[in-house]
Amino acid sequence: MHVTIRRQLDLVLSALWTSVSGLVFAAALVPSIVGADTSVDWPDLIDAEAQVFDDPFRNLSEDQIDLLRTIVRAREKLARGSAPVEEIPEVEARLENALQTLAQAGIDADDLIDLRWTVAGLRETAANAGNPALDGSEVSLAGFAIPAPPEADGTSTVYLVELAGMCSHTPPPPPNQLIRVRLSDGWRPDYMHQPVRIRGRVHIDPSERVFPVVDGDVPMKATWRLDADSVEAFTPKPRAEGASSDWVEQLRAQLKSRRNSADE
Repeated sequence: MHVTIRRQLDLVLSALWTSVSGLVFAAALVPSIVGADTSVDWPDLIDAEAQVFDDPFRNLSEDQIDLLRTIVRAREKLARGSAPVEEIPEVEARLENALQTLAQAGIDADDLIDLRWTVAGLRETAANAGNPALDGSEVSLAGFAIPAPPEADGTSTVYLVELAGMCSHTPPPPPNQLIRVRLSDGWRPDYMHQPVRIRGRVHIDPSERVFPVVDGDVPMKATWRLDADSVEAFTPKPRAEGASSDWVEQLRAQLKSRRNSADE
């Protein structure tokens, strides 16, 4: 699952020189940095076994998914009798056309429609399932910190995500890719999505909180809790958000130091 430290350093240094967008650079670079033996990557948080299940919808095109929706909606409309009498022939025609189009592609629409809630349940399980091998482990993980209100007991918290922009400009990631971080020292990010590396002990401890982020109230459903021992923050803001590139130089200096150590 992991490449060697030297290979990771080469990849990161290459990204430093070739990236043209500070925000994209930050999203691609920071989570890839690993240091101590406790370092983990974001895919490590996922329970791999829970991802293996039969999902007949996975290989359908968007058009085919839309045809299934058409079938379900048309049948519901006809069953409820909510369609005006003059529209019934058009609804029936859309229904028949969708069934025939899928049948010509070798797709049994009725079988798929019967399976939809079963598959939805399996997908939800897969999105929530955390890797049990990491439960209770001391880890080091890099990502982007999102400020959050204190918990009920007054403990300072942040949320850690893999990519900048998650939970604000884009929807939250799956719960097993979102970490609620408890901070004993009261540290707070200087800004939204500040790149950090956090060390501490992780636990599978599902939680759900709703609080304002950037685009309004966001439900933060996290499978993981991380009790932080230390936070290594990179500042100031990325260049794409109007600040200097000093934080890039911080990363470059650390990477150079690690590469020299690997060569010794």
